[in-house]
Amino acid sequence: NNKNNLMAQVPPPGSIIVADWHRCKDSKEYFSKILHKKRRKNFGLLESPVMPPHVAVDTVHYKIFISGKSGVGKTALAARLAGLNIPNMHYETTGIETTVVYWPVKLRESGRVLFFRLQLWDCGENALRRFDHLLPSCKEQVDAVLLLFSFTDRTSFDDLSNQIAKWTGPSVGFPS
Repeated sequence: NNKNNLMAQVPPPGSIIVADWHRCKDSKEYFSKILHKKRRKNFGLLESPVMPPHVAVDTVHYKIFISGKSGVGKTALAARLAGLNIPNMHYETTGIETTVVYWPVKLRESGRVLFFRLQLWDCGENALRRFDHLLPSCKEQVDAVLLLFSFTDRTSFDDLSNQIAKWTGPSVGFPS
């Protein structure tokens, strides 16, 4: 009988969010707060979309670190996700760059709407190597790490094991 109770608590397979909700009419009010002329609005670290008082929206925060060798496209990925212009020339990120992206989602079961706040952290490979204090700051309360490599640079793929080692060492504070 305990097994049946346990089975009843397990959500059905699939996404917990409504995947195509952004195409529905009721999503427009939320997307209007993050888009302007079909482009994303830029939000600073302390800014957020402002909803009317009758619309209560909770925000779920995620800190995501983008890792990889120099030149694999970390800064370009962050810009793309934020709807910003992608730099047309490569330059080494000199320190830590953070980019904030908001995305409204609707939960499948409750119908509740949330804002995902994705704080993307991009740090130059040479800066991480040169300044010992940067990696612990990047690791602090991180929710996810994106490991990037380039199809045109085999050494960036070979370097993935080193990238993983940076994040799985003894000082990583991943949530349990």
